[in-house]
Amino acid sequence: MTRPLIAVLDYGIGNLRSAQKSLERMGADARLTADPGVIADADGVVLPGVGAFGPCMAALEETGLDKQARAAAADGRPFLGICIGLQLLYEGSEEAPGIAGLGILPGTVHLLPGNVKRPQMQWNRLEVRGPSPLLESLDGAWVYFVHSFVAPMADNVAATCDYGGPVAAAIADDNVWATQFHPEKSARPGLRLLENFVNQARTAAVR
Repeated sequence: MTRPLIAVLDYGIGNLRSAQKSLERMGADARLTADPGVIADADGVVLPGVGAFGPCMAALEETGLDKQARAAAADGRPFLGICIGLQLLYEGSEEAPGIAGLGILPGTVHLLPGNVKRPQMQWNRLEVRGPSPLLESLDGAWVYFVHSFVAPMADNVAATCDYGGPVAAAIADDNVWATQFHPEKSARPGLRLLENFVNQARTAAVR
C-alpha cells in the first residue's frame, strides 16, 4: 500500500513530533519539515499547534511557513489543522487583537462563551453534523480538548461538542479540515481520524 508523503509544518512551537509519529503509525511517510520543496511535493499537509495564537502566528511568519500553508490549502491537497492550527486558519482571534491569521477561513476565533471553566481541558463527546471523510465512524467518539478559544459556528463546522452549549470541534471546508481537539492524544478515535486523513492523502497521491 502506498505511503503518502505528509508534510507536518515545523515552525518550532510545542510538541509537533507527536502528530508526526501518529501519522507514521497510520501508514504515512510523515515528515516534520520547514523545507519548501518537501511541502510542495507532499500529498497532504498538517498544521499542528499548541499555545497562544499570537506567538504561533509570529513563528509561522518568521519561518515563511505562513505562505506555504496558504499555498497548500489553496491548491486542493488534503490539509489538516490541529488545535491552534485550526485557529490559525481564520482571519484573526480575540486572543491576539490586531494580529492577522492565515485567512484561509473567514471569521474570527473567540473566547469560549458563557460561564464555563477555561480552558476546556477534558475528554468530550463528538457530535458529527453530516457526512465527512475525515470524521467517518467518529460520531459519538470521545476525544481530548485543551483550549480557551474556539472557531465561529458556521456551515463549515463538521462536528461539535457540548461545553455550555454547542462548540465547534471540527471544520470541513472542501480540502481543508481542522480539529479543535488533539487527535494524537485521543486514543483510538484520534488515530482513526488521522488514518482517515492519511487515506485522503493517499487518494490524492494516485490521481
